[in-house]
Amino acid sequence: MTELPFRSALELAAEIRAKRIGCRELLELYLKRVERYNAKLNAVIATTFETARQRADAADAALAKGEIWGPLHGVPITVKESYDVARLPTTWGAPEFKDSIAQRNALAVDRLAAAGTVLFGKTNVPLMLSDFQSYNAVYGVTNNPWDVTRGPGGSSGGSAAALAAGLTGLEAGSDIGSSLRNPAHYCGVYAHKPTWGVVSPRGHALAGRVATTDISVVGPMARSAGDLEVALAAMAGPDPIDGAGWRLELPKPRHERLADFRVAVLLSVPHAEVDRAVQDGIQSVADTLAKAGAKVSDSARPALDTLEVDRLFRRLLMAAMSGRSPDDVFRANLEKVATLDRNDTSGAAQSLRAATLHHRDWLVGNEARHRMRLAWAEFFRDWDVLLCPPVTTTAFPHNHEGDPLTRSLTINGKARPMGEQLFWAGYAGLFYLPATVAPATLSPAGLPSGVQIIGPQYGDYTCLRLARLLEREHRAFVPPPGYGES
Repeated sequence: MTELPFRSALELAAEIRAKRIGCRELLELYLKRVERYNAKLNAVIATTFETARQRADAADAALAKGEIWGPLHGVPITVKESYDVARLPTTWGAPEFKDSIAQRNALAVDRLAAAGTVLFGKTNVPLMLSDFQSYNAVYGVTNNPWDVTRGPGGSSGGSAAALAAGLTGLEAGSDIGSSLRNPAHYCGVYAHKPTWGVVSPRGHALAGRVATTDISVVGPMARSAGDLEVALAAMAGPDPIDGAGWRLELPKPRHERLADFRVAVLLSVPHAEVDRAVQDGIQSVADTLAKAGAKVSDSARPALDTLEVDRLFRRLLMAAMSGRSPDDVFRANLEKVATLDRNDTSGAAQSLRAATLHHRDWLVGNEARHRMRLAWAEFFRDWDVLLCPPVTTTAFPHNHEGDPLTRSLTINGKARPMGEQLFWAGYAGLFYLPATVAPATLSPAGLPSGVQIIGPQYGDYTCLRLARLLEREHRAFVPPPGYGES
């Protein structure tokens, strides 16, 4: 049986309800592991240990009286640094916000608490949540537990590293450009990017920001697909203002058996080439599905030009993220755009133009996006999910030089710009679609590699159910070596 620190949150909750371990006892086990292992990972970067101890004691007292707070009663958790947690700073890795102390919890944090969790800390992120790695001048560099010379991904990199190393029972992250999905892939854990709007992001913002950002979502990370289902159910739903007029009723999974699924598989595209090790992992998932009797196609696709999708995603992504820019940075970008050659189509030039987009140009792009959404909807009439890579490589060595989009990655022996892998984020994200990342295999280099399961809008539970079935029939979470001692 899996060692206790690496068990799923649901298994931990079952141990608590059966009174085989106490809530305070389990919390102290994780705090001891943070003390032992976090120095070499730097995943957990802000803590609230005493408050957590008080809540764990209260959870034990409630259980003694026969009270169960929720399905995750007494489970110790951490959340991404970008969530507000009362009395802790919310910096997004930016030194200018290091003294920005939250006055209340993010809504998702409160909803996880209502499910019974015991929050004891926050996990690291890159500067402004804008990198495929997790490092910043406030909290430093986070390492991948599978190989500390490599990054754990970003921007929910600390979340994935803490889960993989058995430092926490459950996590909450966020995603605008694969920030839930790539860390799960790099660290061998599970993540779910919900359908846009399914989970309220209230309280996942820099101080003073309240508007919802285009494309951006918040969602759960875990060591099992079942945990994702329970955590999503806890986190999902409108905020109190919107909840006055609507309620969320996500459809049930389309199927309950692997044999009934209709699955399209996309391994690579020329403009975002995927390393063979990652492709092989996804193909192994497809082979498992075919062997189980599922209908599997390596040619079925939504009727979209993937290069056009890529260009549009980058444009609307950078436009969405420009809202985070301080006024002086935005003005500087405007001046830079004015000096660009009209024929300059470099990645840097395109990013600058997107970050200073005129509103009418955004509306034109948004119209194109919504036409493409119709193509996805048509595709999902015949197919339940599409399997594809989360990103283009397994975890790569730390590289903090230059711009995140123009740094190099080695793909099948060739140097390619790191920014190319944004396509695999946008293939689901641009169109508000749900996507679950689950472990697929270990690469020949011994690094975890995952599969991205994209489903129809509001088909979150279809993605999650397939991940749960694959967990049983293909591959489950495997702890990295070297973290067995408590």
